[in-house]
Amino acid sequence: MVGMDAAEAASLADEMLSQGESLQAVWRYSIIQLLDDYSHDVGRNGAEAASRRFDQEPAPTRSTEVDAALAALAEYLARRDGWSLPAWARKPGRYSSKWWFVTPLRGMHPTALQESPASFRTRGVFITSGALSRA
Repeated sequence: MVGMDAAEAASLADEMLSQGESLQAVWRYSIIQLLDDYSHDVGRNGAEAASRRFDQEPAPTRSTEVDAALAALAEYLARRDGWSLPAWARKPGRYSSKWWFVTPLRGMHPTALQESPASFRTRGVFITSGALSRA
């Protein structure tokens, strides 16, 4: 498997955070990269094979927001593409009590509140509808 799985995305995110990178940078280079790698797999091998990127439980990072976002992405893709959600994604540590608006643009926060998929919203992560769109 070329690219990252969820465990590797968490490791990268934690490393980035330890170096002072922003949550927005972690979203772009860890979480969205994981989505890109998954999407590439779906195109080549189908959703069931791509779902293996979420088999291994990611270690907790130093950010509950990132931990929640990884679980939210797993749930979103599982629902969308019809595969079984891994048990780790439902664990209590995969929800953030602190809301994270992925976009730093405050004017977009009301839009993110409305448009976030349920898997993200219930975990305290708010994104706009285009946040998961890939070219």
